[in-house]
Parts: sequence; C-alpha cells; structure tokens
Amino acid sequence: MHIFFLLLTKWVRSLPGAQENISWEVQRYDGWYNNLLHHSHGSVGARLLRLLPANYADGVYQALQEPRVPNARQLSNAVARGPSGLPSRRNTTVLAVFFGFYVLSDILEVEKPGCPAEFLNIHIPSGDLVFDPAGTGDVVLPFQRIHWVTETGQSPNSPREQTNEVTGWLDGSSIYGPSHSWSDALRSFSGGKLASGPGGRLPRETDGRVPMWKALDPSTGQGGPQGIYDLGSAWGNENPFLQAESITWFRYHNHLATELAHAHPTWPDEDLFQHARKWVIATFQSIVLYEWLPTLLGKSAPEYKGYQQHLDPSLSPEFVAAAGQFLATMVPPGCGATPRPRSCKESPALPISPQSIGPQQAEDVDNLLLGMSSQIAEREDNIVVEDLQDYWYGPLKYSRTDYVASWFQRGRDLGLPTYNQARERFGLEPLQNWSDLAPHLEQQVLEKVAALYANNMAGLELLPGGMLETDGSLFSAIILDQFVRLRDGDRFWFENTKNGLFTAEETRQIRNTTFHDVLAAVMDTDPTQLQPNVFVWSEGDPCPQLQQLTAQHLANCTPMMVLDYFEGSGAGFGIIIVVLCCLPLVTLFVAWIVAVLRKRDFKKLQKKQGSNVQREVTAMEWHGPKTDSSPVYIQLQADKVLKVLDGRGSVLRTISLKAHQRVEVILSSNKGNKALLLKSPKEYDLVLLFSEEAERSNFIGKLQDYLKESGLDLHMSEMKEQSLMKWAVTQEQRKQILETFFRHLFAQVLEIDRSNAGELNFESSQKAKESLTCELSRAEFAEALGLKAHSMFVDSMFSLADKDSNGYISFREFLDILVVFMKGSPEEKSKLMFRMYDIDENGFLSKEEFLRMLRSFIEISNNCLSRDQAEQVTESMFRASGFQDRYELTWEDFHYMLRDHDSELRLTQLCIKGQWAGVLGVPEVLKQNLHNRVSFIKKKEPKGPPVFARANQYQLHLYTEAQRKKYERNKIQQKIQEFKRFIENYRRHIVCVVLFSAITAGVFAERAYYYGFASSSTGIAQTTFVGIIISRGSAASISFMYSYILLTMCRNLITVLRETFLNHYIPFDAAVDFHRWIAMAALIFSGHIVNVYIFSVTPLSVLSCLFSSVFVDDGSQLPQKYYWWFFQTIPGMTGVLLLVILAVMYVFATHHFRRVSFQGFWITHHLYVLLYVLVIIHGSYALIQQPRFYIYFIIPALIYSADKLLSLSRKKVEISVVKAELLPSGTTTSLATWPRLFARASGAAAMEEPPPHNASTLMKSPSPSPFQMSLTSGSSGHWTLTTSLGSGCASPLYLDGPFGEGHQEWNKFEVSVLVGGGIGVTPFASILKDLVFKSSINSKLLCKKIYFIWVTRTQRQFEWLADIIREVEEADRNDLVSVHIYITQLAEKFDLRTTMLYICERHFQKVLNKSLFTGLRSITHFGRPPFIPFFNSLQEVHPEVQKIGVFSCGPPGMTKSVEKACQQLNKKDQTYFAHHYENF
Repeated sequence: MHIFFLLLTKWVRSLPGAQENISWEVQRYDGWYNNLLHHSHGSVGARLLRLLPANYADGVYQALQEPRVPNARQLSNAVARGPSGLPSRRNTTVLAVFFGFYVLSDILEVEKPGCPAEFLNIHIPSGDLVFDPAGTGDVVLPFQRIHWVTETGQSPNSPREQTNEVTGWLDGSSIYGPSHSWSDALRSFSGGKLASGPGGRLPRETDGRVPMWKALDPSTGQGGPQGIYDLGSAWGNENPFLQAESITWFRYHNHLATELAHAHPTWPDEDLFQHARKWVIATFQSIVLYEWLPTLLGKSAPEYKGYQQHLDPSLSPEFVAAAGQFLATMVPPGCGATPRPRSCKESPALPISPQSIGPQQAEDVDNLLLGMSSQIAEREDNIVVEDLQDYWYGPLKYSRTDYVASWFQRGRDLGLPTYNQARERFGLEPLQNWSDLAPHLEQQVLEKVAALYANNMAGLELLPGGMLETDGSLFSAIILDQFVRLRDGDRFWFENTKNGLFTAEETRQIRNTTFHDVLAAVMDTDPTQLQPNVFVWSEGDPCPQLQQLTAQHLANCTPMMVLDYFEGSGAGFGIIIVVLCCLPLVTLFVAWIVAVLRKRDFKKLQKKQGSNVQREVTAMEWHGPKTDSSPVYIQLQADKVLKVLDGRGSVLRTISLKAHQRVEVILSSNKGNKALLLKSPKEYDLVLLFSEEAERSNFIGKLQDYLKESGLDLHMSEMKEQSLMKWAVTQEQRKQILETFFRHLFAQVLEIDRSNAGELNFESSQKAKESLTCELSRAEFAEALGLKAHSMFVDSMFSLADKDSNGYISFREFLDILVVFMKGSPEEKSKLMFRMYDIDENGFLSKEEFLRMLRSFIEISNNCLSRDQAEQVTESMFRASGFQDRYELTWEDFHYMLRDHDSELRLTQLCIKGQWAGVLGVPEVLKQNLHNRVSFIKKKEPKGPPVFARANQYQLHLYTEAQRKKYERNKIQQKIQEFKRFIENYRRHIVCVVLFSAITAGVFAERAYYYGFASSSTGIAQTTFVGIIISRGSAASISFMYSYILLTMCRNLITVLRETFLNHYIPFDAAVDFHRWIAMAALIFSGHIVNVYIFSVTPLSVLSCLFSSVFVDDGSQLPQKYYWWFFQTIPGMTGVLLLVILAVMYVFATHHFRRVSFQGFWITHHLYVLLYVLVIIHGSYALIQQPRFYIYFIIPALIYSADKLLSLSRKKVEISVVKAELLPSGTTTSLATWPRLFARASGAAAMEEPPPHNASTLMKSPSPSPFQMSLTSGSSGHWTLTTSLGSGCASPLYLDGPFGEGHQEWNKFEVSVLVGGGIGVTPFASILKDLVFKSSINSKLLCKKIYFIWVTRTQRQFEWLADIIREVEEADRNDLVSVHIYITQLAEKFDLRTTMLYICERHFQKVLNKSLFTGLRSITHFGRPPFIPFFNSLQEVHPEVQKIGVFSCGPPGMTKSVEKACQQLNKKDQTYFAHHYENF
C-alpha cells in the first residue's frame, strides 16, 4: 500500500507545474501513513491507547455511577471549590494556559457525541445554590457520552474504546484542518495564504462550509455565525482567548507565505502554501516541546534521540482527562485585554465563560494577546474558578453546567483507572493515607472527599486524586509521557533528519524561534512591549499586573436557563397537524360544489316557473323547540294556494286557502319582531322566522295584496314570540293528533281495547276528543295510504269519502270507508269501488271509466301500462264475462266480472302506510294477511314437477309454525349456531383475512422489534422508542399492504385462478371487497407525525448522531424547526403529498361519491401511479434505514404489470360487431365475433373501450355460431350504431376481459337461485341461455334446477331482456328454469289497487297465457320478493340437496336482503345457502 502511495506521489509530482519546488514528502492532513508500519497511528478517528485496563462497572462499557462512586456535583464542590486570585507558583501566564488549550485542540478532539446517544446525567443535590436554589431536587444536568469504536464494548476482552476525531500529531491540524477538504476550504489559493476577511488580519467569517463549533451564548440562549471564523480546529472559536491563539497562527502562516513570495516570486500558490505550512508546523512543534511544556510542568522533555517507528504515539484516555483538568485549575476568572498604546493602569477584563464577546477587529486580538501575556494564571492546585465550575456553557437545552463535574463524568465515561493504579503505572508510589495525598490542604477538604469515597483510598478516581496532589506529579508524568511519545513517534518531526524536511541549520533556526518571535511577527505592536518568555512573567517585565484578578472584579454571570426548543412552534405545528388530519374533509369542498350546481339548477327552475309564481319570499321555517329551523321559499300561487319549497325547489307543503274566508296571522311583538304565525285550522300551522322586521313587513305587504286579489280577508294580531310558538300547532303535534285519530279509528272498526287507543287519563281523553274533531287534508290522506296526493286513486277515494265536499275527511267519513274495507263483504267492497269510479254518478260504469280505474291502479309504476294495453285488458275482461257488446256496466255486472276473485276481495284492505303504520298496533288478522302478500313454492308432491303458486292463509300458518317449533332453541344455542354458520359461510374469507392480517402484524412486529431492540446501535430507539417502533412497523406494514393490494386488481389473473383448485381455498370473487379492506386497514398505519415533534425537540448533538448524513454537531444544540421536517426534507414533503393523494383517493372511492361521479372515482383512483412513485421516493432518502419497499413491491408490481399488459394487448385487437341495437331503455346489446385468446364463460364481465369504461356482460352465444358472443351494456357508450343495420355492422369496439365473477360458479350447485336487480340481471340472462342450450343438447350438468328472480321498479326495464327470457321459455323443455319477476314500484298485495291489478294480471295470464306487463309466461308479482319464506320453501321442495347456491347481483340494498335471508336460514341445521353477490 505504501509503495503504491509513493509511486502515486512521484507521478503527481512529475505533472507539469505540480509542486516544482517541493522536494520532500508532504505530510497528509488526516494523519494517515505517518507511521509506515502502522498506517492509522495518529490518524483522524484513531483509537485512544489505554495505558491501563478499562475501569468499567461491568468491565465492558457501563460507566461507574452512584453509589459506587460519588455524585459528580458533590465531588466537584468538595474538590474544586475555593477562593480565586491565587497566582501561579511559577508565574505562568494566562497566555501559556490558553496556549495549552490550543495545543490540545491540535492533537485532541473527543467531544463528538456517541451513537447511539448515551447519557451519564449529573443529578444535582437538592438545594444547590447555583443549579437548584429552590430545593426541588429534580434538576438533572444532561451529560452525553462520547463517540466510541462500535466494534468494542462487546465483551471483557474488548472493552469500549473511544476515538480521537482529529490527528494525534503535532501537525498543525488546528491551523490547517484535519482533512484535505477542510484545508482547501480554509485556503485562498492565492500566494499560498489562508483565506482572510476584509483587511487580511482576521480569518474569513464562517459561511457554513466548515463545521465550526457554535455554542450558544449561555447568557442569552442565542447563537449564530456572527464572530465565528473558519479555523483549522472546530473548537477554535470556543472562547475569545482560544480564538486569539488560533488567529495568531493564522497570521503567522500568511506572514511566512508573504515572506516566501517575496523571496521566490516565481513559485506557484501550492509551493508557497506547502513551504509555509512546513515551517509553521515545525515552529509550532518546537515551541510546544521546548518552550511551553517545560514552562507548564517545570521540567524539560528528555533529549530527542531520533524517530522510533515501533513506538505507539496514540493519545491515552489518561492524558485526555489529565491535561484538560490540569489546565482548568490554572484558568483565571477573567483576563485583561490591554489596549494600545499600552496602559498598565487600566486593563478591562473579560470573563472566561463563553458569554464573552470574541474579537471583532484585528486590534482586539492584539489586545487580548498582550493582556494574556502580562497576567499571571491561577495557582496549580485543586481549585477551579466559579466561571468554570458553575457557569460553563451547558449541554443540550441547559445554558450552564459544571465543567469540573462534567470532566469527572468524562473520566468515568473513558473508564479511567483509579488514582493509585495510575501512580503505579507511571512509577509513583501508591498512597495509602488521605493525609499523604494533600497535606497542604485544609483537613476539612480531605474529610469531605474521604467521606464521599467512604474512606476507601483505593476507590479514589484519577481526576480528583490528581487535582488534590501537592505537587501535581501524576498529571505532570502523564502529560510529559504523552508529548514525548508524540515527538519520538512522529516521522515528520522537524528534528528527524531522515525525513528530508529541514537541514541542520534550518533545524537550529527553528529551535531558536520562540512564541515571542511569532507574536512579534503577527502583532502590530512594539516587540519590546512583550517579555522574552511570554509564557512566564518575571520581575522587570513590561507592565506587571496590579493585582491578581478575582471573580469579584467581574460582573456576575447570568444564572442557568432551560431552553425550550419548541417555543413559538406550538401553534404552527398544531395548525399543520389539523390541516393534515382534515385532508379527508375535502368532501366538504366537493359537497359545496354539488350544492352550487344544485342551486344553479334551482334558479333555472325558478325562471321556468316564473310565469306561474306570483310572489316568492325567503324565510326560516320553525318546526318546534327540539327541531332545527330550515330555510324555505314561500310561493303565493294564483289559485289561492300557498306553497312551501325547500332550497332545492322541492315542494314541502301546499296550503289551500280556498275553504277559508279569513286568514289569521299572528305577529311576534318582541325579540326584534321577526316571527310570524299563519294559522291553518285543519292542518299544522306555518311559523316563519325572518332575519329582520323589514323582511317580515315586506312579506305581510305581499300577503295582504295577494289575499285582496283573491277575495280573502286578513286578520292580524300580536303576542310575544314565546307565546306565539307555544300557541302554534307544529307538525309533530299534528302527528300526535293524527296518531290518536287512527288509534280510535281502528279501535272502533276492529274492537281494540280502549287503553290501546290512548284513553289513559283525563288529559289524554281531552286530546282524544280534540283528535276526533280533526279532519284529514288531501295530503294527509294520501300520506296515510302511502300515495301521491294528486294520484287518480287518491282523487277517486277522497271524493268518495268527502261526503260534504269541504276538502277534508272527518273521523266519521273515514270510518265509513274503513269499515267496508276491513269488515265488508266482497259485494260491499266491489260496490265501493264501483261508486269510486262512477264519476258522473249515473249508476253505470262506462268502458272509459273502467279504463280510468285500471290506469289508476298502476299509475304508481310511472304509467308503465300503455293505453293500448289497458284497452286490451278491458276488452278481454268484458269479453270473458260476456259483456263484449256492452259499453256500460251496472254494479251487478261489475261484481259478476269479479266472481272468480271473491277470496282476493275478502282479503282486500285499505293499506295504511307512511308514518302511521308503525304506531297503529296492527291487529293479528292483519299480521296473518301479510303472509298472503307473497308467493311460495309448495312442497314437492310425489308426482309432477314443483309448482310455484300462492299458499292460502291457513296452510302457510301451519307450515311456518311447525318449522319454528321444530328448530326452536334458547338464545345461547342460537348464537352458537349462528356463529358456526357464519364460520362455515365465510371460512375462506376469514382464513384469508386472518392470514393476511397475521403477515401484516408479523411484518410490523419484526420491524418494530428490530428497531426497538435488535438493530445496530443508532440511538433512534433511545430517542423516540414509541415513535420508532410505530413508524418503522407502520412503514413496513404499509409497504406490504400497498404492494400486495395490486394483486386484488389483477383481474386476468383472478379469472384464471378462479378456475383452478385454489378457488376452494381463496374467495377470488371477493377480490374487490378484499381490496377495500386492505385499503382501509392501510389507512390505519398511514402517518407517523409523532416523530416530527420528537425530532423538533431533540438536541442537535443527538440528531447528528441519528442522522449523521444530514446534521453536523456544531455546538449550537438547536434542532431544525418542525416545518423543516415537513416541507424541506424529501420524506416530509413526500409524506404530506402522500396524505393528500390518499385523502383524495379515499374520498372519491366512497360509495356516495362513486354514485355521484363515477368518472371522478375513475380518474382519482388512477393516482395510484403517483402514489407508488412517491412511496418509492419517500423511502429512498434513507433517513433512518435503507430503502426496503422494493422487497415487497417487486413481485406484485411485475404480476400487475403483466396483467395490465395483457389487457392492453387485448384492447389492441379490433373486434368486429356483427349486429348492434340500442334499446328504448338506453341499454345497448350487440353481437360480435369472438376474439382470439378470449376465454369463453357465460356471465363473465368485460370492460368496453373506449371510455367511459362501461362494464359489459358477455353472453356466450350457443347458436347459430360458436364463434360469436353477445354483449349487453348499461349504456350505449361512445360508439354509435350505423344508420342501417342492413347495409353494414356497427363500428368496431375494443374489449378488456373477460373477467370472472362469483356468479360463474352457478354450475357447481344442484340447485341455484339467481337474484338480479336492475342491470344486475345481465349476467344471469347469459347463464340462463347457456343452461338451456346445454340442456337441449343433453350436455352433462350438475345443476338440475335454477330459480331466476328479477327485482325491478317498472316494466319499462324489461324490453331489452324480454327476448332473452322468451327464448329461454321456448327452449326450456325440461323445466330447468323457473322465472319470477317482481315489480317493486306497485303497492303491496291486497291493497285495494293491487288487488284489482292482480285480478287483471291473472285474467290476462289466464286468457292469453302471458303477463299483462311483460308479455312473457313468467309469473309477475307486485311488491318485493319474500326471500326468507322463499328460501324456506326451497328446503322443503329439495330436501335431498345439502347446499343451494344463491347468486345476487344488483344494488346493495337488495344483496343485503338476500344475505340476511341466507344468514337467518343458515342458523338451522338444514340446507346450507351459499351466497355470492356483486353490487352495481
């Protein structure tokens, strides 16, 4: 290695113009290769050399602490407390003391914090006068352990070893820096000089490129780069006196470079710099060893005998502690800065503590140097001045600390040997008695120290023992040994004649150069004003000090402060947290946009209705004391009608004034006169609240004009607002009145007990009487029947019941109608219907009136029966009864026409719906009739196929009761059975969820445990234990979940796997649900903001350890603010963007917004690409760990990419459309050629391209061509039909798919039930076609029977499916398929209208063998399908079948009903219903 280095050096020198005048080996800046046998000796980062075994509590790394050793603060007070002002015995100057600190900065830097951060905190005794004057006993001064070699401290054979962060040689690293890059940053690269500030007498102020130590001012807590210069030692600016020493050598280098430039004007910058550097280093070495060291120790170093290659010059921990503490005892409380011209009478002093202001001008440096050279240092004893002991700048957030106690802790951190062990090592006699240690001290001092060590002399530590010594022999021996080893082991020592640095003459010249010569060369002062030996003051030297400086001569230091790193950041941090947490509330913004659009539509509606609306007023309607008021619009119509509209323009209420001759209005007379009550005698009142009295007056004026034009009187009165609201009849009060009304109504008709009618006491009896006098309006009558107020049926019924034609129905009038329906005979009911539709009351029912009756029955289904169909039914019914020649019918004829439906008429009632149905206490006879409103499958007889028909009331009751008694269990058994059935039904789902959750939890636990306990020591766990385990565990979980969520969207892969054996174990049809579940679970792990707060209050010394690539410990201890972590780091910014993207994706993926804007959902969900990009960038910064996302992401990403590429490749294949048709309902059906590589599966779904990505269902065409397929789409999409199908086919289209769905498993069950709602019927239609086709060719099928149920609102949605069902009916010769259609928009069966509609439908089927609505043979029902009784009947029809497949596809409400029915029946130990569903 060395040979290579020499060859490289020789090659560099051979380059043109490279160091032409340098003939020696240039010493490296980092100390490497000084020793050619041991290359790292003395290099930056080299280990300290232990002269004695480490003295750790465990022998490995744990430092000695209380109670094994004394409290550091107590020990400091006992050892170092004493009066200041005692001069040095050898008259050593302050300049010598700080020159010593400067020498230490050249060879030693051990202040770098260890990683992970470990603390040996100093507990302050209660009542300490400086640090705990309040006597709390809670003050703890933090003390951080220094950097160590990570390979050490693992076993007693390799105890912890610390490192030196600068070169261990006397090589001027404090001048030029410990690295080549540092040196380059200090250079001007002009004339061989170091870079200087303005004037050239001071170094350049730091700009952050060089990591200079910038401790905060302990008096103010402020810091910054002001007064900080770029120097070779990071600690060169620690205090003004050390700074002056550093500037001296900066000036000396530039002085020599200038001299060399004058002597050698042709030399380049590099030659000048290296020559000057060589002479500066040699001069520095000579002064340290032969001038300063003898002055400090009182004895000279032994004679130099040449370079010793095998000598280890590494610094020892003993020297690190002893040298600093030895110098600390000599530091005075302050130092005089002598001005020029020199005046010995006035010497203003600067305190030693770092709150002193450093030199701002060149003359400030000269003044400090002059002052230090003429002031005698403190005595070489155990006493340390209070500026160091009580007011030294503190660590972390504390502004002050105890310098002595800190070094006692440092000695324990270094594992220093005991005092006697060290004496033996250096050839000194161990001491046995405390009196032998320091006979010169007061006995009280030794007694305090001895008490702290329990009178155990063997336990006395090195530092306190060395400080208490009479002659300082131990410290002197340690210091002298170290410097001699440094000299003799340095290959580049200036006296080494073999290194070719200097000639003998030059060496003698260097030996004769003193620090006085250096100062004389760099100071703008007369050299005679400096004594010859600036390290010692002697009698007769210039300007002696007037007196020894004491602390009393200086201003008091500011007491300790505790800095709050988070001060002033709470509000901003809180705002950011709130904003980030409220990102999902972007929904409010979207809702606002929707509201704006609706408001715009409402205004358009208002403009359209402007011609019909005379006047409009805006106000707030008061609904009652417990209900919030709502904004309403009041319209005054021309036909004596007052309408109340909501904000969307919907009519909330219509108040007719036709029956009123006088309108009563009550106004409030207090609280701003804003309330108005408009009385409505036979309805609830209207209470309006206006924003101000002027608006109310404006409304009253419009109302007066309106009533005057309508010929009505207005009566106004006033009362207090509270009385007005108490007087008003609210809607809730009206409901209570009507509730009592209906209770008494049914009580009289059905002879219910009087107590159930509400008569419990006098008050309720009074209310009952009031209720019986009330009358129903048309709107309340319609609401009671669950109908629209203006429907023909309500008109007819209301006109019939309103005998006095006053526009209201009284209790007696309603009772007369209700008695007929509840107790009347079929004849009475038919007579009532006859009277209802005998409009002209001539005793005859004409065909036109019969037609009107029929149309009123079905108007609730949006007039789905056309007039032609209604006329066809009418003619058919007339013809069937032999009345084909008649135009009018008598009642007898009408009743004869209904002769076959006496049972239906007997069961016919007036269906009371709406808000009254739940409060009327429906009697048992009505509950029994509920069962007759549905159709059931009867139990299969021994002969004949199963039939689908209505069971009568008594058979049904007996059947259900028997089943209930047979399987009755107690509640606990029911819950157990329900749980067992749930497990059986969802066992595959449960296993997958549990397995995935276990893997996620395992990933979380592994990372959390690793960073909490098992990771390499970084200190993060100690700094933020909870934060790191949460953040790392969450990051790993999110990485896993966000990676494997891609597999749930690989539809091609899922389609293939569904056909494999894996489908028995994995529910592939639940992929979308699993996708949602993963997304919601991942949301829990998103965000770990707690670390931002923790890092915002963590000192810089700790952060530099945690994130060494980002932070450098410069002594300021100030961490970055919270906003830096959020917005100025890559993890922070990407984290914020990830939260924004997730909020948008989650909001638009909700069910509500998918329904409002599927296009918005589609677009925002494609942000997943940006999501994954940001996740990768988020982790790539490697702030805490190396990126690991790729470990989870690569495999799912490759699979997903392949799946998408497969879809894209299919989309590129043009599919020819053979036939296409746009149906009246807007549904598109097409016949296309089967593309190559397109899997064939009936009921599969495909994505139609181009956008908007319509979901189409494939129907594999069984004939005429096996190479064609039919597709059905919910909309026509963006491709259009040709003008003439005869002249050509529709435009080509592109498909992505087919994608398998859960309902494709229909053929794996002997009996399958297909339930479709709306467009969800599409896949089942293709299944039916496929089933019938396979049955017709005698193909082997496991499925023996299919029940197909379609639930739809109106018959208008049938036409696109009618041909398919008709084809199935014609081809189904084996009775495989049973089709049932349920129209849900009609009222329940055995309501009056539905009964008549049922009669017409059955008549139509009986005559023409097809449905009146669909034209099919399939049975049409009115109402919702009764899933529970239906499934229950299937168990009886197919007792041999153990498992029935139920497949539902449609709106969530329908699939949930099917699911509940299956769950309820699965509680029984009988046939199991396996439900698969898909929502549209």
